[in-house]
Formats: sequence, C-alpha cells, structure tokens
Amino acid sequence: MPDAKILVADDEKSIRLTVKQALSTQGYEVSVAVDGSTALEQLKELPADLLLLDIQMPGMNGIEVLQKAMAQQPSLKVIMVSAHGSIDNAVEAMKLGAVDYLQKPFTPSELRETVANVLNRGAVPADEYASQIQSAREMAASGKYEDAIALAKQCIGSHPESAAGFNLLGELLEVGGDQAEALKNYRVALDLDPTFKIASDNLSRAAMDPKSRPSF
Repeated sequence: MPDAKILVADDEKSIRLTVKQALSTQGYEVSVAVDGSTALEQLKELPADLLLLDIQMPGMNGIEVLQKAMAQQPSLKVIMVSAHGSIDNAVEAMKLGAVDYLQKPFTPSELRETVANVLNRGAVPADEYASQIQSAREMAASGKYEDAIALAKQCIGSHPESAAGFNLLGELLEVGGDQAEALKNYRVALDLDPTFKIASDNLSRAAMDPKSRPSF
C-alpha cells in the first residue's frame, strides 16, 4: 500500500520529522500530531490507514489514545512506539488492538520494514502461526538469530494474544545476551497464559542461573 495514509503521533519533534521523511520517500501520505488529542482530532477529519503512536506522551498517553482511536475507527492499524525497556506497555497496547510495536531507537530501514509488513499483512491463521513459530525455531537452530527474531516479532504482531510468540522472543533475546528483555518477555507470556509451562520453566531457569541459555 504505497499510497497509504499514515499519521504519526509523537511529542518529540525529531522523531516526527525523521519518521515523516523516512516514510514519505516510500510514497506514503504522512501527517503528524504533537500529542494524543491532536491525533484524535486529525483522525476525525481524515481517517488514516495506519497510526504510529508513541506510548509516552504528555497529557493523554498512548494507551488512552489507542482506545479512543480504535473506537473512532475500528479498522485502523496501530503501531506503538516505545522507549527501550517498556515492552510491557507495548504488550498491553497490543491486547487493546495495536498490531505491532517499535522500540526506540530504531533505524529508518526498521521503520519502513515494520510499516510495510503491517500494511501488507492480514491476520495469520492459527495453524500458520504455529508453523511460523516452528520456522523461527529452526532458523535459530541454524544460527540465523536475526531472521528468527524478525519472524518472532511478526508472530507477536499477528497474534499478540498468544503466549508462544513472547516466549520464543524471550528465548532468542536470552541467547543474544539480553537477559533483562528476555525475562520481560517470559513474564508477558505467563501474563497471557499462566499455565504456559515452557515460559514458566524458562523464567525460573533464567532467574536462577543467568549464565544458562535455552536450546533450539
């Protein structure tokens, strides 16, 4: 959807300018809003195909804006933009209808790839989701960790209500040495499904022995 209409809501001027420049060159029609209230007003006047929404903004925060925006325009696709370490908030947003998230700082190529994936994909059927989880594990087993992480994030974006994607992302991050983010993803998986034994085992193992690593 190169002609898609995209609204960027972020209180940081540098982020607004960077995102607009990166996406406008791809043929998207990009508008910006300095806060949540302004974003909602703009959506009323001109519905968008995609909203890039910062979680932390003064006044109305991203979660509140998300809920109101989805009520105004149920078909709207929303990508949450979060600071490093605030994945829990991003997950809460996806439970409320957001389809993906980006963590700051991100590169223009990461931004373009995420936007293109969200605009071009539909809901992934449950059987295909399970197949993608398995494919990501096979990538990890062959040492293709970056590809596996990208696919795990795609799984999360298509089915944010499922614990398997978050558990897998936790395992991949743990292997990569990002212990703190791995633990957060395990906790998110258990928050979504308290009976998910694999995530429970991973969380216990990682907390008790930080030097241990999952195997694929």
